[in-house]
Amino acid sequence: MASFDFDQAEGLRRMLAGPKPRVVSFLSATAGDGKRPMLVNLGASLARAGNDVLIVDACQGGTGIAHALDLDRHASLLQVARQECALNQVVQRAPQGFSVATLVREGAAPRAGSDEARRLAKAFDVLVQGQGGIVMVDAELQRDGSFAVPVLAESEIVVQVSASAASITSAYGLIKRLAQEFGRRPFGILVTGASEAEARVVYDNMSQAASRYLAVSLTSMGSVPADEYLHRAARLGRSVVDAFPMAGASVAFRQLAGRFALPDLAGRGRRDGARY
Repeated sequence: MASFDFDQAEGLRRMLAGPKPRVVSFLSATAGDGKRPMLVNLGASLARAGNDVLIVDACQGGTGIAHALDLDRHASLLQVARQECALNQVVQRAPQGFSVATLVREGAAPRAGSDEARRLAKAFDVLVQGQGGIVMVDAELQRDGSFAVPVLAESEIVVQVSASAASITSAYGLIKRLAQEFGRRPFGILVTGASEAEARVVYDNMSQAASRYLAVSLTSMGSVPADEYLHRAARLGRSVVDAFPMAGASVAFRQLAGRFALPDLAGRGRRDGARY
């Protein structure tokens, strides 16, 4: 049986010894918006800029980034919570330069409020506090509107959206649901598959609607254009910033990495008034 108590103690020692990591949860408006390729390339861009990056796959049913990178066969945090393995068996290194951990490999997260759910949340806390950089979460909402790990509701939340009408409508509905579930708070908006001008229109329209009808403040996190080099890099099993550093998408991801590396990304966006 793995010693979870030992892993807890080690995590607490790291927490006291180093700075508190930033946790950013990413939600996608629709399944077709390409969240996993975006996370891979943003994670790689942050890592290339010298950041320590961990991406946690918090999706169910084998649809998250761990599955996309063929890393979902390793131990999960749920197994740590069940004392079936040690915490250091969960984190895997991806060839793109960042680390990956899976929250639940078995399919469904424990029932909310159960002892197992509390142990899973504790395992997640220990894992995160052992990190010194940026923790990106490939997240999704459960049927009841909650996150698989409650602490994600306290993280910075970024909603990915494309320029399609269906994606914009879905993104607005998602923000409304988040505000109803977790209260009024700022949310980041990341537009993918769109030109800078298109992304600005998407953000402006969403920001105005959210402010008027939901009393919610949105922050633009930037945009990534549609780029064939993204698909070419994926076929090579590499990030676009590594394989094709001069591509338009590579430039965009380097700019995104610069913004995401700043502390308090939502507050930073409000203070400097930056959009695109």
